[in-house]
Amino acid sequence: MSYIYIATLLAFFAVIAMLRKRGPKSPSLVPISVNYHLTRKCNYECGFCFNTAKTSYILPLDDAKKGLALLQQAGMKKLNFAGGEPMLYPKFVGELARYCKTDIGLESVSIVTNGSLVKPQFLETYGGFIDIIAVSCDSFDKATNIKIGRGKGSHLENFKRLRVLCQQYGIKFKVNTVVNKYNVAEDMRTAIEAIAPFRWKCFQVLVVKGENDSDAMLRNATRFVISDEEFQQFCNEHSTCSGFVAEPNNVMKDSYLILDEYMRFLDKGNDPSSSILEVGVEKALQSVFWDEESFKYRGGIYDWTKKAPQGTSANLLDW
Repeated sequence: MSYIYIATLLAFFAVIAMLRKRGPKSPSLVPISVNYHLTRKCNYECGFCFNTAKTSYILPLDDAKKGLALLQQAGMKKLNFAGGEPMLYPKFVGELARYCKTDIGLESVSIVTNGSLVKPQFLETYGGFIDIIAVSCDSFDKATNIKIGRGKGSHLENFKRLRVLCQQYGIKFKVNTVVNKYNVAEDMRTAIEAIAPFRWKCFQVLVVKGENDSDAMLRNATRFVISDEEFQQFCNEHSTCSGFVAEPNNVMKDSYLILDEYMRFLDKGNDPSSSILEVGVEKALQSVFWDEESFKYRGGIYDWTKKAPQGTSANLLDW
């Protein structure tokens, strides 16, 4: 990915951000890809987290299944489990993954995790229902991860262990990196090429009103903020890496459909929708802003279904 392409991409989203007007969405809006933040609880303390632990609520399993069925009927093809840390509830996630694949026939099921709680037994039981596991990794330096709040020192070991487990179980491995003040100058190219993720998402650290915008909140991400120019420089230096995808603030903010722990669509900085369990998917979508054009332009639709397993690879990564 060239410097010119990245500059053009960032400029495109900047123009969209200025021109787009908020307002009710068309009833024909299709929630193709949904991020279900099933819990706000987490065993890490990342300083820039924008979905902070305001509650410990989690839906009953049967209610969650009802909500996912409604989303599938409305056109959802991919579901991403996120948090907090979704793997605090492995059976809940596993049974919903099974339901998504065997009962409602979704094309793709993915999990975003910090990697610390994914056990081989979980993948033995539920790995066949999971297409992608995305592990958050913001640095390949132990001290930097600790400074950010991503674990107490064992994060990279867990990250590498899970990379190998995903190979064993035929699950696509994705890396998510939040580019911020503490890692923006880090050269990650060698480490990323060794890991060879099929997709590497690099997010510009995001401040969300009412979530992580001051010391009055559980997290204050303002101390992690970088400029657009700093983020673009990081992207320029890493654009040739495996599966690289850049996501600046202006594309992140409105191009994701996010369900919270009550199955309400979130509208960053604004009130959430009513729960889809109460009003249905169409009405809930009409009360929030989702930039479908930016979703498509940033590559929100991609090769998200894993291939049928061919047996365990004999050439696992040698760490």
